[in-house]
Amino acid sequence: MTSDMTARVLRLLSLLQARREWAGEELADRLHVTTRTLRRDIDRLRDMGYPVHSTRGHGGGYRLASGTALPPLVLGDDEAVVVAVALRTAAGGLTGMEDSALQALAKLEQVLPRRLRGQVAALQTTLTGISWEDRGPRADPALLATLAGACRDHEIVTFDYTTRDGAAAPRRAEPCHLIASGDLWYLLAHDTDRDDWRLFRLDRMAAPAPTGRRVPPRPVPGGDPAAFVAEQLTAAPTRHRAVATVDAPAEHVRARTHGLGARIGALDERTCRVDASADALTRVAQILAALDADYTLDADPAVLDHLRTTADRVLRALG
Repeated sequence: MTSDMTARVLRLLSLLQARREWAGEELADRLHVTTRTLRRDIDRLRDMGYPVHSTRGHGGGYRLASGTALPPLVLGDDEAVVVAVALRTAAGGLTGMEDSALQALAKLEQVLPRRLRGQVAALQTTLTGISWEDRGPRADPALLATLAGACRDHEIVTFDYTTRDGAAAPRRAEPCHLIASGDLWYLLAHDTDRDDWRLFRLDRMAAPAPTGRRVPPRPVPGGDPAAFVAEQLTAAPTRHRAVATVDAPAEHVRARTHGLGARIGALDERTCRVDASADALTRVAQILAALDADYTLDADPAVLDHLRTTADRVLRALG
């Protein structure tokens, strides 16, 4: 192919990757060629292994379908910069994916034009993230890919799951959505044996296996998967109980706290109840400190002892 023809075919590939389907005449207009030349360029892409499907008739068009292997992608300048920064972020902040992200980033940076390398380098040197704690392995790329495919295809999967108390058992479920919350990934699924919705932490899952059985999509209660998962997380059982009756409206408290969701309930226009229960005593203290209002507290003895100790320490620091 001549250089002009090569550039045109690459431009055609970029357009096909940017949209699900194109009308033939529209593609030809974008490339400033005739429909006959467009058909020849489409055949050239097919010869190179790109599965370009076509439909006949007045409304016919072209679309790039998925194949048996991943073909080369054509990215615009902005897309290449975004992908490079996203891969760098994943390599530094998503446990379990560092190696895969770095390998993909190395391949991308090898072919980036010099003008884009400067932009990517500037972003990478000026952007950083804060990791407050190291919670160990959380996301396995192969597990994520398997579950994402099952969610997309509405395919029942089996897997081994370890609960928070250490009990392990095989599970069978209809995967619906993958949800990231903080440093953790969750699978929202309908448990077929228990006939109920369940939330599974990915770091507690092992040996996922698609069964080949597909089922109709199951609507999530409330219609919002993220909101449903947030409510489930806030309602999960905790080790330390602490419930505060706050002298402030629920909206005032909700605006000054994070991640409590359904644990904040209005009692009347001026007061609300806040469930500050948590697995860690320090977390209970953090929630109560963020209330920014007077409150009375109903809590376990361990919580009260921790708060007294913390208060004494603060008073000593103040002299």
